[in-house]
Order: sequence, then C-alpha cells, then structure tokens
Amino acid sequence: MITIQEFLERRTRVLAQLDNGSVAVIPAAVELTRSRDTEYAFRQDSDFFYLTGFNEPDAVLVLSKDKEGKGVSTLFCRNKDKVAEIWHGRRIGFERAKVNLLLDETHPLSELDDELLNLVNGHRVLYYGQGTYPAFDDQIWLLMNTLRGAPKKGYRAPEIIKDIRPILHEMRLFKSEAEIAVMRKAAQISCDAHKRAMRFASAEATEYQLEAEIHHHYAMNGARHPAYGTIVGSGNNANILHYTENSDDLHNGDLVLIDSGCELEGYAADITRTFPVSGKFSEPQKILYELVLASQEAAFKHVKPGGTLVKANLAAMKVMTQGLIDLGILAGDLDTLVDKQACKAFYMHGLGHWLGLDVHDVGEYKQDEADRAFEPGMVLTIEPGLYFDEDAAVPEQYKGIGIRIEDDLLVTSDGFENLTAGVPKSIFEIEALMQQ
Repeated sequence: MITIQEFLERRTRVLAQLDNGSVAVIPAAVELTRSRDTEYAFRQDSDFFYLTGFNEPDAVLVLSKDKEGKGVSTLFCRNKDKVAEIWHGRRIGFERAKVNLLLDETHPLSELDDELLNLVNGHRVLYYGQGTYPAFDDQIWLLMNTLRGAPKKGYRAPEIIKDIRPILHEMRLFKSEAEIAVMRKAAQISCDAHKRAMRFASAEATEYQLEAEIHHHYAMNGARHPAYGTIVGSGNNANILHYTENSDDLHNGDLVLIDSGCELEGYAADITRTFPVSGKFSEPQKILYELVLASQEAAFKHVKPGGTLVKANLAAMKVMTQGLIDLGILAGDLDTLVDKQACKAFYMHGLGHWLGLDVHDVGEYKQDEADRAFEPGMVLTIEPGLYFDEDAAVPEQYKGIGIRIEDDLLVTSDGFENLTAGVPKSIFEIEALMQQ
C-alpha cells in the first residue's frame, strides 16, 4: 500500500525540481460516457494519482513555488453534496481532503476559475501538460489570455510554459519499495489467474470463458479491474496482436495465447503465456515455442544495471533469426538478416516496455541521445513473439500458430527479479500443470 506520506514526499520532490517563481497545474481524469446515462468505470489520471492518491474525478492539483523557493500544494475538488452522493457515491469534500491527503490548501471546484487565476498570476513559469484533456486545455488558454489582456488590473501572465510531464515521468520510472510491493502483489494475483486459466482450458471451453476465469480471480483477490483489455486468442486469433474479441470456441490441436494482467491500487501487471488447448504441445508447436522462449532468455541476460533494452532486443533478434534460418523460413547471412530486421516479418512488435501505473508506462528510452541504461528500481516487460498467420509464407505445419511469452522484470543492483516467474513457462511445466 502506498501511504499518504509517500504521496506528500512525491509532491515535495516535484516542487524541488520546479523553477522558483513557477506554478504547475495537474488535472484529474474526467468521467467518460459509455452510452446515454451510463459511464465507463472511472480510472484516475496516472500523473494526478501519483501525486495525490486521490481517486475522484473533477479535481485539479496546483503546485506553486514562490521566488524564494517555498512550495505550496493546493487541491480543487468537488464539494460534499448529499443528493449527488445518494445517487453517485461518497465524496471526500475539500475540507476533509486537506487533512486526509496532507495538502497545504484545498478549495471547492466551484472556486477554480477565480482561485486558479490568482494562483497563476505573477508567476514567471507555468508547468502544464497539454493535450490530454482538451476541455481543460481550453480553460488554461482562456486563463492565460485573461492574464495577458488585463495588465492594468495587476495581472501578469507566465512568460514561459513548460511541460510538467518530463519531471513526473522520470520520477515514475523508478519505483519505491512500496510501489514494488504493490507490483509484486499484482504480479502474484495475475500469475495465479493465468494458472487458473491453464487448468480450465479444454475443447469444451471458449475464449470468453477463459477471460471470465481470469477476471473472476482478479476480483476475488482485490483487483477489480484488468490493467488493460484481456487478450485470449486461440488458433489463428493469436496472430492478431491486440485481439480482444475473445469470442471463439477452443479446439484441440490449437494453442491459446493469453495476455492479461490485473490492476492493483493503480499499478499494472502484464503477463503473456501461450499453451495448448489439449494440454500437449504438437511437435511443430514445440519447435516454435522453444525458439520464442530461447529468445526471451537471451534478452534476460541484458536486464541488469548498465544493460539496455536495445541490447536485449538485439540478443533476442539474433536467437530468433538463427532459429528461423534453421527452420528454412529465412535464408541468408545471420548478421545481414539481423541488420535488416528480417525476423520482423513474423515478430512485429518491440521487445518490451516500462511498467507501472500505466501498462505501457512512462519514462524515456533514450538519455542524452544514447540508449537508456537500466538502473535498479526500473520495471519492464520482456515479451518476444512469433506469429505465423494462416497465409504466411512458412511451412504448412507452422501456419496458424502465434506465440508470445511475456514477463515483468524488476531491475535490481545485481540483475533482475522476475515478478511473474510464478506462472509456468517451460513446456514441461505447462503440460504438467494442465494435467492437474
């Protein structure tokens, strides 16, 4: 669990990085209409949540820093409203928010226009992340025009506008011990859900039933929502990278690819496993599966301080390319084929991504124009795959097979910790589990 004290410390760290004489504005997410009188399940903006732990819509965090370097955190949020709360749920209200969230100042959202004008006025720099919430962008630009257009009233607009996101996203790239503990728990729940799906799979089941088994396990263990749309692709559906229709029957002789992870306290897990519906891999399936697994293991060797995702990807591609040469699917010199990324015809996506509050989490992959080196506290996925659609130019026995293997790795001082090692990955382990 992330404590309120940690959220306060994050705000303090952000304020320390802001220019003196500046103000940062970070809005919460908005509710989205699903159809007429129903909304999608609310999910808080990750940057806003990272700084507040506050999980209501219609809120704005303002971090201001005066010329002497003193920082103040101010939150605008919905007021208590008995009628609205009867219909839509409890609100913390601005008075309790100040105490519960350890904020310096709080105001009802109804005061935002006037108070935000006062908070921004006279500061030299405005930090704001444009483009996420267009309606709020308009509100910010209206405010700026008001400040620029009335100097006789003593208004002075910021001279410089900077993006707040690089500061926040660099911080989010490195996980605290509390964040790591939450992510370990999310990974554990997700691992157990994948094992449950493996045991449930049979030719009498459907893709959506496997999805239901997984989501049921998430919810029963305190993770009400998946971190992203669960992918359950059997047979040739596994060759659709973001297949979420999940509507087909399972068939003996097919593999099924499941890409799913839960969200726990805002943090994501992201696991992919591929296994046979019947519980036994065919020989062609074994050959391709072992190739993907070997590619992942080659990449793992570079997940350590000083390693890079580019080096890990190159190692995976070399193993993948050599395997495709050995199978007669690619022809030519290994180094030349790797340079041309020839295997990308069958392995279209990247090797992995950062993981955290977002499943494709924030953080730069370059640093000072060089490939970013791994450091302790970073969490990333490693997920090579092979995809042979039914009309692919490959030997007949490989057509219709799609395989991806994905794990979540925490970079440590001497290598990595595989947060998702709890779900079987070797052919022997998978087949043994599916017989239980």
